Amino acid sequence: MGLLRKIGSFFHDDWCNKCQSQMNEIGRRLYILPMRVGHYYSHKDADYYKRNLIRVERKSDIPTATYACGAIHYWCPKCSNRIVKLSIFLPVRDEEKYEETIYFENGELNELFEK
Repeated sequence: MGLLRKIGSFFHDDWCNKCQSQMNEIGRRLYILPMRVGHYYSHKDADYYKRNLIRVERKSDIPTATYACGAIHYWCPKCSNRIVKLSIFLPVRDEEKYEETIYFENGELNELFEK
């Protein structure tokens, strides 16, 4: 059963990578990134996001041709592991054109949900 859970956790965003249990979503936020169309650059450094994310309440608050970031905070009830998932996208005609998804699994961005 352990092998099946490990494989399952690979395919599910909400499964813990440490104990392979289903995680609970404890927060969801929306942010603007300081990048415009044609100027997207991938960042893997948590400090970049800490310095540059600007929180907004709704998608309609995102300026035209500006990248945005959906953040989801997960918590594992079994081992207390916490993960922040960032999904970076460009809103285009009421749709989301996704660029990439980045996971921060060592608490680097937990503070985004503590403010």
